[in-house]
Amino acid sequence: MHMLSLVSPVTASHARCRSPKPRRDSVLVVRMAASSEVGAYEEGQLERPKWAGDTPLSRLVKAIISFKPLYSALKLGARQVLISTAEKTNIPWREMTKEILESDVYKELESVENPSVVYPDYYLNPFHAYDEGNLSWLAAAEAEAATMSMARRAIPYASSLEEANQIMRGNWLQAIEDHHLQYSGNSTIEDIMDVGCSIGVSTIFLADKFPHAGVTGLDLSPYFLAVAQYKEKKGAPRKNTIRWIHANGEDTGLPSKSFDLVSFSAVLHECPERAIIGLVREAFRLLIPGGTIAITDQAPKSKIIQNLSPVLFTLMKSTEPFLDEYYLTDLEGRLTEAGFIHVQTMLTDPRHRTVTATVPH
Repeated sequence: MHMLSLVSPVTASHARCRSPKPRRDSVLVVRMAASSEVGAYEEGQLERPKWAGDTPLSRLVKAIISFKPLYSALKLGARQVLISTAEKTNIPWREMTKEILESDVYKELESVENPSVVYPDYYLNPFHAYDEGNLSWLAAAEAEAATMSMARRAIPYASSLEEANQIMRGNWLQAIEDHHLQYSGNSTIEDIMDVGCSIGVSTIFLADKFPHAGVTGLDLSPYFLAVAQYKEKKGAPRKNTIRWIHANGEDTGLPSKSFDLVSFSAVLHECPERAIIGLVREAFRLLIPGGTIAITDQAPKSKIIQNLSPVLFTLMKSTEPFLDEYYLTDLEGRLTEAGFIHVQTMLTDPRHRTVTATVPH
């Protein structure tokens, strides 16, 4: 979640030449469950929720949120809902936050922060009920608990956080592996970029799934990256150490054709459409021929998302300033415009879709 300007002078492990691009294939959209064990995930009857985009209901919610006294109350309410939901499912939100804030994590900032990064204007907006958005220690300290809570909400029938992650993350990773095996031309996944890696939760899942690959986590928040590096240092040693880069995912400064897989996990719903287009184009540049892009995020067609209560979707929109733009973006179309082929979409849990596509050989 979170992303992405100039990067310190680090080079990827290798760059590979692109073969001539063939004629673009048509888009194939597939919607299905990635795991037969949990059954098919149900779509709603609409292309997107009535509360998203330029609808009367969406405009009403926007008017409510724009009233500042009410917005402040909504923001506080959204935060309290997140914390109480987490702690009701045995996620010790306050305890986990305190542990990070009282640790030596601050020492990691100097080694990960790139002082030449220029933050895009949209990134300076308040996000997730934090006035400083993603550029704060509190947001970074609470990110792991928030991510755990998201998994429990996504898979409400799971008996534990571990089971929820096994379904939600397992289906996402399986969708990536299946797509790459089918369309990569038998190339293995040796180099992975996780854009908008936040504190590295998705990055670690990718590293565990593909243990022989070199993995890079990239984010625009140095505070998130400091927590990611701190937690990784405390963990068990890996064969390939994860590399953390403070940069803008729209302009990484990394060599072209350097990665087999570029992943975005819960990132694009935080971006205006112009940033989504930039991120997709940069991913295309970074991938080798046959490389895979994988995007997992909120599913506009999810029946659960479409049927959220007015209280919940109003609270959600109050903390996500670009949610309408995300829901209005034709993501499959934008991938095709960037040059990707074999564009596929599947519901990989009741709330989230995973979109995969391939750079032509």
